[in-house]
Amino acid sequence: MAKTIFTNIKKLVNCRTGNQLLRRDNLAILPCIDNAYLLIEDDKIIEYGPMDDCPTKIDSFEAGVVNVSGQYILPAWCDSHTHLVFAGSRENEFVEKIQGLTYAEIAAKGGGILNSARILSETPEDILFASASSRLKEIALQGTGAVEIKSGYGLTVDAELKMLRVIQRLKNESPMIIRSTFLGAHTYPAAFKDDHEGYINLIINEMLPVIASENLADYIDVFCEDGFFSPDETERVCRAGMSFGLKPKIHANQLNLSGGVETGIRLNASQWIILK
Repeated sequence: MAKTIFTNIKKLVNCRTGNQLLRRDNLAILPCIDNAYLLIEDDKIIEYGPMDDCPTKIDSFEAGVVNVSGQYILPAWCDSHTHLVFAGSRENEFVEKIQGLTYAEIAAKGGGILNSARILSETPEDILFASASSRLKEIALQGTGAVEIKSGYGLTVDAELKMLRVIQRLKNESPMIIRSTFLGAHTYPAAFKDDHEGYINLIINEMLPVIASENLADYIDVFCEDGFFSPDETERVCRAGMSFGLKPKIHANQLNLSGGVETGIRLNASQWIILK
């Protein structure tokens, strides 16, 4: 087991003992250790503390000693919900919201997800990759060390696979920890507005087999809301993904009490995102 020790850390930031749920004034408390050390074994933190308590036989550590010379060490961000791969901005929809339109109303008239899907379908994969790569570097510079990236702005077989292949390229070329989520069940495309069964079959029979064969996703996600996917539809799509080895996630309760949380519990979902 390889060990690395970081010594002479000017300030080791956010040193909490045990898991703590932080609320209110406690959110303003940031425990730190001045003049610290940090011991890592096989990429896991196993020990830390002030330099006065630093192990004396540090020369025996196989991976050696890193003297950080008075610099700070602090945790990176873990961003568990992003749509980093996209082709066009939707800032015009902020104006529509200011004018009083709801999320559902904007979607119903062809905006929202459907508008993003239209633009993305027209954008070549290399251009999507270049823009997403730039965004990935930007969030890394802002302190993000691990990120989840969703598809869901394709809504066709070709466009969803294109998004997931871009995410796969980002995984292969970036040192950042990246997890990929298949969100083909983000909304119903216009062509399937009155044929929910047809689109669900497209996801199950045409998208998921390719995703599994190319190992393009870690998770499957569904937008469980009125006007989008019902709890029964959500469960059906998630279970299909699970049969291909994908872990389920669920968007729920953004627009109403949709039943998504209960569905997530039944599926033992890794995460159900309550967007309010």
